[in-house]
Amino acid sequence: MDAVAARNVTDVELERRIVSDPKVMAGKPVVRGTRLTVDHILNRLAHGDKAEDILAEFTYLQPDDIRACLLFASRCLADVSCLSIAALA
Repeated sequence: MDAVAARNVTDVELERRIVSDPKVMAGKPVVRGTRLTVDHILNRLAHGDKAEDILAEFTYLQPDDIRACLLFASRCLADVSCLSIAALA
């Protein structure tokens, strides 16, 4: 996210950007006000897209929306009830 300059933003501000509603995308976490799922953004990043690529494609997104997806994933993985991938093999 080099070209997408980070601003001083709190975790609470980022957390508010991710919502879940059973009526939207079957309750999957999405960026607030969109039908764009957190897992879609993370998958794009995992497969080499840069934040700038995603922001260019989805012009309604803000850089903080991408940061919010990353924070959401980090918080999910910090939960001790999350199984490791190795344990599933």
